[in-house]
Amino acid sequence: MKIICSALFVAILSTFLLSCSKEEGVGGNSTIYGKIITHDYNAEFTALKGIYPAADEDVFLIYGTDRSFSQRIRTNYQGIYEFKYLRPGDYTVYAYSKDSTLTLPSGNYAVVLNVKIDNKKEEVEAPDMKIFR
Repeated sequence: MKIICSALFVAILSTFLLSCSKEEGVGGNSTIYGKIITHDYNAEFTALKGIYPAADEDVFLIYGTDRSFSQRIRTNYQGIYEFKYLRPGDYTVYAYSKDSTLTLPSGNYAVVLNVKIDNKKEEVEAPDMKIFR
C-alpha cells in the first residue's frame, strides 16, 4: 500500500510541475535587445546616401510558435530596441525593410532574427539588423 501511495504521489507531483511550466512570453525577468542600422539609398538603390541608426522604427516580437506578433515597440534615437520581462524560450524578432531588389510587389520585406533565452534574468543581445530605406 505504501508503494502505491508513493507512486501515486510522484505521478500527481510530476503532473503538477509539468502543468506549471511556462511558455515563452511576458512574466519573466529576461530581456532581448538589439540595434537596427539603416542603409539609406536613392529610389533606384544605385547610390548609398548614408548609414545611420534606425530611429523610430517598429520592431516586432513573436513568442515561441505563435502565428502573429505578440509585442511591437519602436527604436530609440540610437536605433536600439528592448523587449523586457520575458521568460526563457524561443523568440522571433523582426523589422521591415525596403526591398533593395525592387521585385517584391509590396516593396518591403521582413528582416528576421531568431533569439533564444536560456535562463531566467538573462540579457540577450541580438545581432544588429540592417534595413534599407
